[in-house]
Amino acid sequence: MILYLIRHGQSANNLLAEQLKERAGPYPFESYMKQRVAEPPLTDLGESQAERLGEHAQTLPLTRLYCSPMLRTMQTVRPLAQLKGLNPAVWIDLHEHGGVFHRPGSDAAAVGQPGLNRSEMSKLFPGYQLNGISDKGWWRGGEEDLASCHARAVRVADRLHRMARELTEDESIAAVSHGTFMDSLLKALLGRLPGTGLYFNHHNTGVTRVDLNTPASGGSPLVNIRYTNRAEHLREDHLTY
Repeated sequence: MILYLIRHGQSANNLLAEQLKERAGPYPFESYMKQRVAEPPLTDLGESQAERLGEHAQTLPLTRLYCSPMLRTMQTVRPLAQLKGLNPAVWIDLHEHGGVFHRPGSDAAAVGQPGLNRSEMSKLFPGYQLNGISDKGWWRGGEEDLASCHARAVRVADRLHRMARELTEDESIAAVSHGTFMDSLLKALLGRLPGTGLYFNHHNTGVTRVDLNTPASGGSPLVNIRYTNRAEHLREDHLTY
């Protein structure tokens, strides 16, 4: 089974972070936390990145599409889904570290939000498979800690291993997710969690290919990372983090 891990396009929070980095002095983390939004949409540039991703990735022999339940990933996968004629399946465990929350400062308590609910998703993204999404949304609690993110990555890695054993070798799937979670998932696939001192970085709409090949003798699939963070579909002035 071939897995393409894809980061979402530039979000409003990504743009805010880039704008704050351009200011002189230390990075103003407090300013970022006060101004960030819990469920950021794609920027105009992020929409353009998603369109270019779709045009590029439509040549891939994809058989299944997955995305996290966050607005920016659902927007990112849409051009590709339309070009391939596939209905993306929402996979809740692909969401970004932290979940859907607002925390107006490093010492402030996080306030969780439910995320998009089933009715909202159906209206915005008709045809998407809304697995596990209720009319009350999908996120519970406040801000997810990193250890919980790692545990979730292990859970997703285990499911991918099962899929690789169950599906045919020519299955090729794409999963649109998020920077920190993709780092955790790749480490989980490689058995490197918590993986301090190592980080798999991705540009917005950067693509990583992982082949999961089941040995003839059985057992866990062999993890073969073919490449990471490819973004040749983007012009240099469209590369963002």
